[in-house]
Amino acid sequence: MAAVLIPRSYNKLFLRFPTLISRNLHCSYKEIVENNTFSLNAISYRKSHKMSAFSTSSEKSSSLDLSGIFPPIVTPFQENEDISYDKLTENFNKWKDVPFRGYVVQGSNGEYAYMKAEEKIALVQKVRELAPKDKLILAGSGCEATRDTIEMTTKMAEAGADAALVVTPCFYKNGMTSDALEKHFTKVADNSPIPVILYSVPANTGIDLPAECIIKLSAHPNIIGLKDSGGDITKIGYIIHKTASRNFQVLAGSASFLFPSYCLGAVGGVCALANVLGRQVCQLHELYKQGKMEDAKLLQHKLIQPNTAVTKTFGVPGLKKSMEFFGYYGGPTRSPLLPLKDAQIAQLREIFKLFEGFQG
Repeated sequence: MAAVLIPRSYNKLFLRFPTLISRNLHCSYKEIVENNTFSLNAISYRKSHKMSAFSTSSEKSSSLDLSGIFPPIVTPFQENEDISYDKLTENFNKWKDVPFRGYVVQGSNGEYAYMKAEEKIALVQKVRELAPKDKLILAGSGCEATRDTIEMTTKMAEAGADAALVVTPCFYKNGMTSDALEKHFTKVADNSPIPVILYSVPANTGIDLPAECIIKLSAHPNIIGLKDSGGDITKIGYIIHKTASRNFQVLAGSASFLFPSYCLGAVGGVCALANVLGRQVCQLHELYKQGKMEDAKLLQHKLIQPNTAVTKTFGVPGLKKSMEFFGYYGGPTRSPLLPLKDAQIAQLREIFKLFEGFQG
């Protein structure tokens, strides 16, 4: 595999991060994008390590090409907080012209923590119905208990999901050791009929999935990737470096660090901002693929402020409100989340009014 070289024009941006990048850092991004396949060496490695490293219930090795952008779609609620499938359909009619790789259903931005199990499954079924067949559906199936996660993952597969996005259990934080998390994800992957993607979102869970745990789990034949929303660019680079010989892909969990993640070898992103500025986030992906590093860097700079607004600053209520600026349906959040105040909406409007498609 070819080494990933960071252009000089990007050096200033990377001075803000601890120095991890070296000329010896390797990744499989180019191979994945250009050949739409994985190296035979990686496949051989996984087959040779499958039974020695894990007690798997299946002989098959799973893989999907995750390269591209996935919006973690919001759940559109009516005023009474019931799901509005009509509004979901309207949003998909607008998203269909955006070159997404697929969609994440039941991610953090979908308010999955506030939804019943039957609602989660029904929503995945509806998204599978609405999305073009060539778009991947990644469904959040993480529960606190391992047995419940296995059951939910199976139901998500039956509902039409192509892969399961499994968040770290987090209620008993003292018990969530690296060993406990490794055993949890191994059991889920052993019993999942679809590939599993690890999901680390410490801002919401308080659990930062350890790098060494991720690296061990990457050898499992049914664990194909990681969505990292922590934003520690050195950790992302280290994981990509240590898993480069395996059929394992990393997705940036935010548009704020999408470009630096690409430069380290990530293959795509699950970005809340893509609900609103899907074309711009996909454009950054394409600019990187085309080697237009300076243009990609400048676009990355432009996307940081609006992304911060719909994540750290205003969260899901801000994301839903910003969608309405561009003709999408955001709608209310489910209680106990509160709507934005007028002053917050005005601040959000000032941030987004500079982008194409803004309708006020």
